[in-house]
Amino acid sequence: VEGDLRKLQVKNTHLKGNVQVVDVSDLKTASEKPELALRKPAENHLNAINRQMLTIYDDDDDDEEGSKDPPKLFHFSPQFLFNSTSSFLSVQWCVYSSACSVLQQLMEMDLKILLDPENTGNKGGGKQHNWETRLPLITKKKSTPMGGQKIVEVNSLCSWPASPHLDSTLPLLEEDARKGSLSVTEQRLIPPAAKRPLQTPPIGSKTAPFHRQDKRSVVVHSVYSSSKGSVAPLPPSTSMVSARKAKPEYPAQRPESNLQIPSRRQPLWDLCSDSDITVYRGTMDREAPGFLAFKQCCGLSWGRIGSFLEHTEKLLKDCAVPVATINCKKLAEVASDFQPNENPTQSHILSVIKNQSAVARILNRPGQRHKGQGGTEMAATKIHQARKASVVHSRQQQWASGVIATAWLSRHCMARVKKSLEESRRRHLENFYSRAKHLAANWNRIRTSRRTIIHIPSLGYSQCTREHIPDLALQQNMQMGRLCDILDANVDVIYICPLQLSEELLRYYNKLLGLRAAVRSGKPEDMADLQDRFKILTPEAINSFPQHRMCLATRLKYSPKTIKQIRSLIRSRAAYIVGGVPHKDDVAVADMLNVPILGSGPDVAHRYGTKSGSRRIFAGAGVPTPPGEADIYSNEQLIRALSQLIIDNLEVQRWLFKANDEHGGDGTAYCDIVSHLQCCFWLQEERQRHSPSTWSERWAHEPALVKISQELPGLLAQHVQPVNEKRFPTWEKFLQTFLTQGGVIEAFPLSESITNLTVDVLIEPTGEIQIVSSGDQLHADGPLRSSGAAIPQSSVDPAVLRSLCFRIGESCKSKGVLGYFSVDFVAFTHPQTMEQQVWATDLDLCYSDQLALTQLVLYVTDGNLDPCSGHFGVSLGSKTTKRQRVGHKKPSPVSNRWAVASSQLEHSGLSRISYNVFLQLCKARDIGFDLQEKQGTLFLLYEDQKRCRLGMITIGEDLQGVLLTFARHLFIIHQEISAPNMQGETNFKV
Repeated sequence: VEGDLRKLQVKNTHLKGNVQVVDVSDLKTASEKPELALRKPAENHLNAINRQMLTIYDDDDDDEEGSKDPPKLFHFSPQFLFNSTSSFLSVQWCVYSSACSVLQQLMEMDLKILLDPENTGNKGGGKQHNWETRLPLITKKKSTPMGGQKIVEVNSLCSWPASPHLDSTLPLLEEDARKGSLSVTEQRLIPPAAKRPLQTPPIGSKTAPFHRQDKRSVVVHSVYSSSKGSVAPLPPSTSMVSARKAKPEYPAQRPESNLQIPSRRQPLWDLCSDSDITVYRGTMDREAPGFLAFKQCCGLSWGRIGSFLEHTEKLLKDCAVPVATINCKKLAEVASDFQPNENPTQSHILSVIKNQSAVARILNRPGQRHKGQGGTEMAATKIHQARKASVVHSRQQQWASGVIATAWLSRHCMARVKKSLEESRRRHLENFYSRAKHLAANWNRIRTSRRTIIHIPSLGYSQCTREHIPDLALQQNMQMGRLCDILDANVDVIYICPLQLSEELLRYYNKLLGLRAAVRSGKPEDMADLQDRFKILTPEAINSFPQHRMCLATRLKYSPKTIKQIRSLIRSRAAYIVGGVPHKDDVAVADMLNVPILGSGPDVAHRYGTKSGSRRIFAGAGVPTPPGEADIYSNEQLIRALSQLIIDNLEVQRWLFKANDEHGGDGTAYCDIVSHLQCCFWLQEERQRHSPSTWSERWAHEPALVKISQELPGLLAQHVQPVNEKRFPTWEKFLQTFLTQGGVIEAFPLSESITNLTVDVLIEPTGEIQIVSSGDQLHADGPLRSSGAAIPQSSVDPAVLRSLCFRIGESCKSKGVLGYFSVDFVAFTHPQTMEQQVWATDLDLCYSDQLALTQLVLYVTDGNLDPCSGHFGVSLGSKTTKRQRVGHKKPSPVSNRWAVASSQLEHSGLSRISYNVFLQLCKARDIGFDLQEKQGTLFLLYEDQKRCRLGMITIGEDLQGVLLTFARHLFIIHQEISAPNMQGETNFKV
C-alpha cells in the first residue's frame, strides 16, 4: 500500500455517492504521518479477503459482453474496509480514501483476471506490476438479475501448500502459506515475475455448503473437478441474495477451500507406460528395471499404488496363483481411487490383471485358498469344525475325513500340525529314496525271482490339467496291456483299475490272457485259466469324491480296504510299483504298502516332465532339436523370443507353441507366420544387404526386431490355430494357459513329408538302459496329435535311433530319472541337403499307451521284438514229417510281423449293443485272430457303461497289408453298428 501511495498520480478519487478533490502536494506531506497507522489495517484486510468469501456487485447492467471498457464490478465504502471509531483529519481521510481507491482498482483487476484469465485485455492493467499469478478459468454464466443487481459469490483461493515448490529459492512459512497466493505475492515472499503454479489440493472436489445463519444464502459449488479439470456451472442467480440485505456469518476457520485449482498435468495413468509387472507365485521382483521405472513415474502417488500392490500380492500368494501379469497403466488408474489404508476387493484386483480370466478361474476353484500361504492351517480349522458340526453319510467319506482330520490335534496347535505334515512328506520322500537304493542293490535277484508288479496307471498331472481331461477315469484305464507282464512266468500282476468292471469284462480279459498257451500250441482247446496270476482291483473311493478330479493314486490312498487287500497279496513276496505320471500320492501309497517304485520321484518328474524340462534334457544329451526357446512365461518374452527366432530361421514357415503341462497335443497351437508377415520381403532384403558375418551380429538385427515385434501381436491373434479348438477357441484363451503354465516355441520341420515316431525306454534301477518299444505314429486328427502306432518303427535307421535314445537315457539318468519314459522324434528330408534329419521333440516320464499295446502284441503272438534292429518276428509251428519222426527236427520258421494299434477309437454306436453282441458281429464278418498264423485283429474293451471307446490291434505279415486290413475292419464295424439314418459320432473315417 505504501508503494502504491507514493506512486499515486491521480487528481480525483471517485467513491460511490461521494466525490472528494484532493491536492497531490497535500497528499505527499500528509502521508508520512498516517502511513504507519494504515499499513497494519491494510495487511489485515488483504489477509481477510484471501481467507473469506467476497460478495461482488455489478451495477452496470447494460455492459455488453464484448465491451472494451472494464466494467465496475464492485465498489467499496469506507465503512466496509474499516470500522474506525476515531476521527481522522481531513488530510488523513483523503489519504485513506485514496488507499481505498487503489485497493478497489487492484481488486477489480484481480477479479477480471479471475473471471476471464484467457482475455489478454484483462491483463493490461497488471503488466506494470509484472504479476504472473496463474488463476483458474471460470466459465461465465448469465444469471437472472434480482433487484437490478447481479450478485456472484466466489470463495477464496486455494491455500498454498505447506512445503515450498522445488523451484523456489525462498522458503515458504506455514503462516504465509495459509494466507493465500495474493498475500504471498504482496509480501514479496516470492518474486513478482515468478511462475509459481498452484498445486492441486489433496482433497477431492465435492459440493460443500457454507454454514450461514441466513437460510436464503446459497451454496457455491467447486468449479473444477480434481480429476478431469472440467468446469462446473455457477448456481442460478435466483438462488442468490444480496449481502446488503442479509450479511452471512462465516465460519471462523476454513481448513479447506471449496474452490479447487485445475491441474494442467495429465492423469497419472496417462503418463505411465503400458508396461506389465509379472507376479510369480505371489511375489514380484521389486528390483526389476521395469518395476523401478514405474515406481519413479508414480512419484508421490506411490503410496496408494504400493498399498494396492501389497494387497494384490497377498491375494495371489494366498491362492497359490502361479503367474499373474499386472498392467501398470490400469493399475495407476484403479489405485488412484483408493486410500493407502483402504482394502481393494477381488474384483478391483482382477481388473488390473491382464490374464484375469485365468487368474479368476484359479481363484474361484474350490479349495484354492488352502493351497497358498496359511492354507494348511485354514484347511485344518475347517475340517476340524466340519467334523464337529456334521455327520458323514458314508463309511468311505468318514474314513477319508478321518485320515485328514486326525492330523489336526486342535486349532490351538496349528504350527505343530503344519510341522507334522511337512515331516510326514519328508519321511515319505526319504523312504522312497531308501527303497529305491534297496531295489537297485537287489535288482538282479528280484527280476529273476518270483515277484509281484503293482500297476497303477495314474495320471498325476496338475489339478488344472486334470480338470480339462475328458473322462479322466477312462483315460487312466487305456493301458490294460499292462496285464501282459504275466508273460514272465515269475511275475504276478496286480492292476489297479480306475473303473468298476463288470463280470462280462473280467471274463473277456481272463479269456484274452488265457490265449498264451493256445498260441504256443496252435490249438484253441489249450486255453488256460490264469485268474490266479493277475488281479484287477478297483479302489472303493472311486465314487467318494465326485466333485474332485483326483488321480488314481490319490483315490487309492483313500481306499483302506484295497490297501489291505494288496498287502495280503504281496505278503512274503518281492514287489514293486510301476506307476503312470508321477504324483506325490504315489509316494504315499508306496509308503503305506512298504514297497519301492520303479519310477522317478514327483519332484524330478515335475522338473523334467514338462515341455521346457524336456528341452533341457535334450540339450544335456546333445541331440538335435528344433530351433526354439523354452521357459516362456510372459507376453513380452514370447514376442521377443519369437522375433529373434524368425530372424535366425527365415526358412521356417510354421512355428509351434506348446504349453508345459499339457499332453496329447491339447496344449499345442501352430501358426504359419512367414506367409502372413508383411515385412518378410523387407527382412530378406535386409539380410542380403549384410554379409553373413555381419548378419550374425545381434546389433544388425535391431531394425528387424522392431518391425517384427510391432507386427506379431496382431498376426498371432488372427492366424494362430490351436489343435484343441473346443478348449481353446481363440488365441487369447490359449495364450492365457500358455503363459500361466509356461511353454516352449519350436519350429515345424521344413518338409511337407514328415514322420513322427515314439520310442519307449527303460532305465533299470542298476542304471542299465533298454529300448523296449518303438513305433511310427498314426495321425488321424492332424500332424500334432497321435492316434495310434505302427509297430515297430520303420522311418529311421535303427542304429541312428539307438544312438539318440541312449544319449537321452544317459542325460535322464544323470538328472535322477528312473523307470519307463518315452521320447518323440520327428524325421524328415531336408529340402536343401536332401538328407534325413531327426529331431527330438518331446519327453514323457511315464509308462506310455504304445508300450501297453506292444506288451499285448508280444503276448498274443509269442513273438520277439528287437527295437534296436526294428525286427519283430514270430515262430510258426510246422507240420510233423517222416524225417522229423525219426529224430531229425527242423527248426520252426521265423516270420516277420507288423502291428497297427490304436487305443483312441470312438464310436457312439457301440453304446447301443453289448460287448457280447459286438464280438459275435465281428466273428460273423471274419474279424478275429488266427492262433496258428499268429495274425488277425484283437480288441481292448475299457468299460461297459458308456461303451463308446475301444482299442484295436491288427497284426500281419507286411506293413502295407496290415494298414489296409486295419482300415477295412474299421469300415465293416462302422457299417454293422450304424443305422442308415444314424451314422453316429465316430473317428473311424479319419
